[in-house]
Amino acid sequence: MKNLKYIVSTLFAALVIFACVQDDDNTPNTDAITAPVNVSALVTVTQDNTGLVTITPLGEGVVSFQVNYGDGSGLSDVLNPGESTQHVYEEGTYNAIIVATGLNGKTTSVTQEVVVSFLAPQNLVVTIENDNTISKQVNINAEAEFALYYEVNFGDGSEVVMTNFDEPYSYQYADAGVYTITVTAFSAGTETTVYTEDFEVTAILQPIAPATVPPARAPGDVVSIYSNAYTNIENSDFYPNWGQTTTFAEFDLGGDTSLQYSNLNYQGIQYGEAVDVSAMEFLHIDVWTAEDADLQVFPISLSSGEQQVTVSLIANQWNSFDIPISDYTDQGLSMHDIHQFKFVGSGTVFIDNLYYYKEATAPSNLTGTWRLASEAGALGVGPAVGDTSWWNCDDVCVADRACYYDDTYVFNADGSFSNVLGADSWIEGWQGGSDSCGTPVAPHDGSNAATYTFNQTAGTVTLNGTGAYLGLAKANNQGELPNVAVPSSITYNVSFVDENTMNVNIESGAGVFWQYKLVRDGAAPSPLAGTWQMANEAGALGVGPAAGDTSWWNCDDVCVADRACYYDDTYVFGADGSFTNVLGADTWVEGWQGGSDSCGTPVAPHDGSASATYTYDSGANTVTINGTGAYIGIPKANNQGELPNVAVPSSITYNVTFIDSNTISVNIEAGAGVFWQYKLVKL
Repeated sequence: MKNLKYIVSTLFAALVIFACVQDDDNTPNTDAITAPVNVSALVTVTQDNTGLVTITPLGEGVVSFQVNYGDGSGLSDVLNPGESTQHVYEEGTYNAIIVATGLNGKTTSVTQEVVVSFLAPQNLVVTIENDNTISKQVNINAEAEFALYYEVNFGDGSEVVMTNFDEPYSYQYADAGVYTITVTAFSAGTETTVYTEDFEVTAILQPIAPATVPPARAPGDVVSIYSNAYTNIENSDFYPNWGQTTTFAEFDLGGDTSLQYSNLNYQGIQYGEAVDVSAMEFLHIDVWTAEDADLQVFPISLSSGEQQVTVSLIANQWNSFDIPISDYTDQGLSMHDIHQFKFVGSGTVFIDNLYYYKEATAPSNLTGTWRLASEAGALGVGPAVGDTSWWNCDDVCVADRACYYDDTYVFNADGSFSNVLGADSWIEGWQGGSDSCGTPVAPHDGSNAATYTFNQTAGTVTLNGTGAYLGLAKANNQGELPNVAVPSSITYNVSFVDENTMNVNIESGAGVFWQYKLVRDGAAPSPLAGTWQMANEAGALGVGPAAGDTSWWNCDDVCVADRACYYDDTYVFGADGSFTNVLGADTWVEGWQGGSDSCGTPVAPHDGSASATYTYDSGANTVTINGTGAYIGIPKANNQGELPNVAVPSSITYNVTFIDSNTISVNIEAGAGVFWQYKLVKL
């Protein structure tokens, strides 16, 4: 059986290596294949004093073997994996050499001692031990003078195993108990030497290592019942008397404790207090058992009773489960008032790290101080999002309302929110003002405590607190003040232009959309802000199979001179997030645009007429140009492929690397393995 296992694994490894090589562009890269590994040999001898020895080479990643017998007689024939060679030796000790050859011709050689003695094996020493980590596994080793190989009978009716004992042989029993283990040592003679031992095979009935330590979590992201990693609910009872046959002890493994329930039929845990875990996403539990089994896990609600999820346990290891809370709520269980657990199973189980959790909330990019962008159009109202045609604050309006444009909206990391208005703000007539700068009026004066909730998935922020607002105090979800009551909370729609710019809107009445552009207070301007141009040098424009490789084509010095009308095009990244292609009277117009691959009048939509914006992601090193016809480099290259083979996109994302503050390397994969690349310099 052991011999067959090696043969199959050897063939499989060779096939896998060959298949992987063949898949790579149909061109075998055999140099990448390593030489054969785990090379050895099974050596046996006939017990008839003839010295006839059978050598069966073993190894992984092998296509052929050859054996140097070590007695000066030469080499064997070439052997396929699984084949054996026979050789007659004189009495003595020899060092045979096993040479294994891989698919690419690389070889591995090992020396195998061959002892040919017509004497019976002498001084047979056998060691048998229970494995320290694997339940019901024994490890056997044997050594004897004049012995060439051994047979082991494990005494449980299984097949006798033949081995050279180059290393301890491991065997796992189905059941613990006492077994008669027999080891027989063979030489080239007719006599054998036998060792017999009645050995007690033991099962591991408790963990030998603690469960994996859970990751650190924010206190608001976890509700822990039992874990050394978190703060647990106090005064929980882990062995309430519910009439169960289960017994309980706290198991201590080197200072790491777990709950040990033996003779389990069912078992409860009474929380120190009922808890609302409806905001959590998973129930985590680690369970160890000595036998394969199932365990039913019941959270119990004060209002809706109990529901269970069954987990299947693998013996002799910690089993970690993250059960979605939805598995319970889909059965009608309320998670607002959980006060108990119940477990139903059998045997002995060890339970650790029993807690509810939700995925860590990413740091909010909303956190910080914001103000209305001091630019025309940052404040307006219209019939739809993106449309402020009814009214918007132009440059004169921005100047008149300077007392308003310096108001800030502070989103603190702890969830609190503040309107900071200073000594004056813009006070409208409904507030008792005269539509001019004046002293802030309560409750819209920033005096009330407020909080915020940011739902990144939904793209909304809710301000909680009477008088708290974004943009205009009068616009809320019910309508406009003073026509509706002052609300205690307002929900706004939020979309980020980049990490320092966001668009906010609110429908304050059917089809009435107030819209605000906010910028982060004190934020450094985007490093892209400014006017850029293709570097007027050979190699600044090119294409190739990978970023950094423009071997397929690049614009040399002659090309740069021919395309002077293109190299003077500029790419303008506004500090306000706007983007413009400035092409002038002519640029390079390709055949797919209706041109003749020469200078010509820019062709729409790639003529700079697009109203475009950009978003720079410094973490991902990308810039996204939003606007049909807006582009960097050449207009045909986009994320879907190359024009005219794909539709004109409404946005394109490029990879950007700053070489220095005035030089960037830009690339885009315009189709699988097609990388257009540009070097831009700031003017």
